[in-house]
Amino acid sequence: MEDLFRDFWWLMFPLAWLLIGGVTPFLNYRRQKDTMKLIQSYVDRGQEPPEALLKMLDRPLDDDARAWGGPATPGGMRTGGQGSWWFTVVLFAIMSAGFAYAAWSDMYGAGQAFLIVSFVMGAVAAASLVSALTSRRR
Repeated sequence: MEDLFRDFWWLMFPLAWLLIGGVTPFLNYRRQKDTMKLIQSYVDRGQEPPEALLKMLDRPLDDDARAWGGPATPGGMRTGGQGSWWFTVVLFAIMSAGFAYAAWSDMYGAGQAFLIVSFVMGAVAAASLVSALTSRRR
């Protein structure tokens, strides 16, 4: 079992991404369903539901940015704005550096594979940097 984990540890990341990608639509469905229950409780009492509650139903189920707090998240970083571009630049630059170190040290005897991954991560970081520098502030 230890050999299996040592050889395929990297599969945790795509599997986690797949899991999160599958859970997010379910959570959005639950949000929509709970909104409908809340509106039904207003209707049962003979009251008019608040306008903000009705606007939640206008959102598509797959609209994650607005479903989790609108354009500004609770942390203050704007989703899809310039702050997220800088986060992407830093994230992929650090990952590129880590894979470059793994290639340089020939970790697990797979230096060439790590070098390719390092170049790809560096390219994504460079593309994100260009996008961060050229995007307009809201």
